[in-house]
This record gives sequence, structure tokens and C-alpha cells, in this order.
Amino acid sequence: MTDQTWAEVDDYLAAALLSPDPVLDDALADSAAAGLPRIAVAPNQGKLLNLLARQAGARSILEIGTLGGYSTIWLARALPAGGKLVTCEYEPKHAEVAKANLARAGFGEDVVDIKVGAALDTLPTLIGPFDFIFVDADKNNSGNYVRAALELSRPGTTIVVDNVVRQGRVTDAASTDPDVGGVREMFDLLATEPRLDATAVQTVGAKGHDGFVLALVR
Repeated sequence: MTDQTWAEVDDYLAAALLSPDPVLDDALADSAAAGLPRIAVAPNQGKLLNLLARQAGARSILEIGTLGGYSTIWLARALPAGGKLVTCEYEPKHAEVAKANLARAGFGEDVVDIKVGAALDTLPTLIGPFDFIFVDADKNNSGNYVRAALELSRPGTTIVVDNVVRQGRVTDAASTDPDVGGVREMFDLLATEPRLDATAVQTVGAKGHDGFVLALVR
């Protein structure tokens, strides 16, 4: 199996199960045109986030790592009337692209609040609890983000953490890669934190070999 095959399967699954969506396509195109890194979730992964948030009955969602707002749109679409999403983005340029993409998708500041700056500075200022939390930011701080997410949770909150397999390098205890180290530290936290019940799934697809954590606050 090759990366090309994985990408072709992702394309097939998206074509089979997802309707054409110019708003999401434009969000990706405008993000690329603005020079943002091409690291947004794949369409089928975006739909998974949407379904998970809907299954959780989420009225309040926290996202750590906005980028161009692609995953933010998927999550915002899961909100019921009167729901609210707060998303944290370090780069002001990314936040501006995301704001425009969200506005085109029909989500103004009354629904989606973009917090610009270091998330670890922003998170202590937020008022929870949130029903659903998606973590997709700098991986070296994965453990810190999960700790912060816990403080903004309630029993029953769903927490999803993306990019936790690192092309399989997460198994390398000797790795000097800070992203690998951060993810491994997060797994140590998940294994010992009594407030969390968690699993992890590795994935292959258009984004290569990676995976995500799915956790439930007890």
C-alpha cells in the first residue's frame, strides 16, 4: 500500500458519502492562496468531527488550532441554534483568513469567537464548560492542551486530539523530535488521568499515516 492508494481511497470515500460543498472547497483554496500550510483535516475527517460533535449534543465547542477555519466550519455546522464555538489561533494572518472563510460559511462572531494569540495564554481566560473540544495545534504542547481542556470540561465532555501517531514515530522513546515528545507526554497523561477514559486510532489517508485520540471526561 502506498500514500497514493490511501489518498485515492480517501477521495473515493468523500465522493461516495459527502455532498459537493463549494464553501468548504473555497475555504481550502483561499487558505492555500494565502500561503497557509496545507495541514487542514481531510474532508472525511471533518465530517467525522461534525458527527462526533452532533452525537455529543454539543452546544458549546472549543477548538485549539484554527488555521484557515476548515475544521471550524465543520464543527460550527454541528451546533444547534444558539450554540457557540470558541477557537484559538496563534497566527494573526491565519485568524484573518479563517474569519473570512467563516463569514462566507454564514458564521459571524455571534457564533464563532476567534481568539488570537498563544492558546496556553488564552485558555485560562475562557469560561467553560465546553461540551466538545478539538485539539489540533502545536504537538509539543499536546499534554498541556489536554490539561487545559480538562479544566474547561464537565463530565461527559468529548475531547479529540489530532495527529497523535506522527507517521509511526510516536513509538520511538528515544526521539528528539519535540512534537513526538509532546505527543508521548500526552499519552502518559491519558494513561494516568483518572478523569479521562480514552482510546487512540491510527489512520491512513490523504494526510498520510497518523491518528487521533478520542477521550471522554468521566
